[in-house]
Amino acid sequence: MSREPFDSRIAELAAAICERTPDDSLAGFLNAEYGPRSEWFAAVKAACEQAIADGWMCDREAGGIRYGRVTRPDTTAGPFSVDVVSMDDCRGPYHVHPEGEIDMVMPLDGDARFDGHGAGWVGYPPA
Repeated sequence: MSREPFDSRIAELAAAICERTPDDSLAGFLNAEYGPRSEWFAAVKAACEQAIADGWMCDREAGGIRYGRVTRPDTTAGPFSVDVVSMDDCRGPYHVHPEGEIDMVMPLDGDARFDGHGAGWVGYPPA
């Protein structure tokens, strides 16, 4: 998937959640509508994997963590930014987000976890 279809998928998601608070309720909605068994999730995961291989996603690295901001607020994703982070058998630095955070967890290894969560969505309320 090239940049344009990726942005279109992100815009669709942003429109569906722009009035919601990042929390367990939002995570439940996302897992039901855009969860790991959905075509949307599979397409975005495949797009991320290809974009990382192509070098336009996760083009920075620190402490064994590859990352990059692929969408800024007020562009494709409305009020949201989209950061993609690739971690392999490591822990990232503890941090909080004053506005909250929504994570799409896409393990490359079926047993991998992020903050205790496997594949799917996690919502962190504003700090």
